[in-house]
Amino acid sequence: MRKLIAAGFAVSAMMLSPASAADLPVKAKPVPVYDWTGFYAGVNVGYGWADRDLSFAPNDDATRSLSVSDGIPPAASFKTSGALGGLQFGYNRQLGTGWLVGLEADFNWSGVKGSGVSSGVMPPVPIPGPYSAPFDERIDWFGTVRARLGYLPTSTLLTYVTGGLAYGQVTRSGSYINDSTVRFTENGLPDNSGFTCASGATCFSGVSRDVTAGWTVGGGFEYALGERTTLKAEYLYVSLAGKKITETALAVFIPGDTPASISANVGRATFSTARVGLNYRF
Repeated sequence: MRKLIAAGFAVSAMMLSPASAADLPVKAKPVPVYDWTGFYAGVNVGYGWADRDLSFAPNDDATRSLSVSDGIPPAASFKTSGALGGLQFGYNRQLGTGWLVGLEADFNWSGVKGSGVSSGVMPPVPIPGPYSAPFDERIDWFGTVRARLGYLPTSTLLTYVTGGLAYGQVTRSGSYINDSTVRFTENGLPDNSGFTCASGATCFSGVSRDVTAGWTVGGGFEYALGERTTLKAEYLYVSLAGKKITETALAVFIPGDTPASISANVGRATFSTARVGLNYRF
């Protein structure tokens, strides 16, 4: 009898063992932590804009007579804006689980451009009549080389600040147009030494196209979509060195003389950008 009872307990234990094992807790696999360290490259698209201030200055006695006050056309303001897009590449180094440092370079095509105009009426003497002085500015392209300092609120979300070198090509052009026929003369020279600018004609004109350097600062967010792809949104403020342009008279007062001219100035080529980008990690 005792042997039968022992055998019964053994069979019961064997039948219960699989069910008991199934009820035991299974240790979950650890969630992999995203690692930002490495090289990456990508594309970006966005929009740029700026508010610009335009001023003029005479360069000689003749152009000092071009305005009632101070001898210069009055100041004016205008806006620039346009689409932009480009390529970027860089390297990130993650420091533990919370911080990141990196270096990024980009090169961008730019359609950021705008125009303004200064206008007024000349004094009765020596040059009467209304005038207009239009001005155009365009950012042809620009690039940056920037350091990045980031914080990781989660393993897949990066917030960062950035700043460094900026460079780009800026095209500026200006002209001076009279709305009535006027005679330009210079103090100390006889009237017949001047030149006539017909109504509606361009009397002074100038253009510059320069590659300049400056600085940039900004910040953004970047989110890991997968193991190798990230999506970012970024703001940058860009400031490139400015250059005055010289608007030169289209005729000289006397043969061999240096043409009269006006300086038009909008200062540094500054603009803001907001853009989104997609990166692929190597």
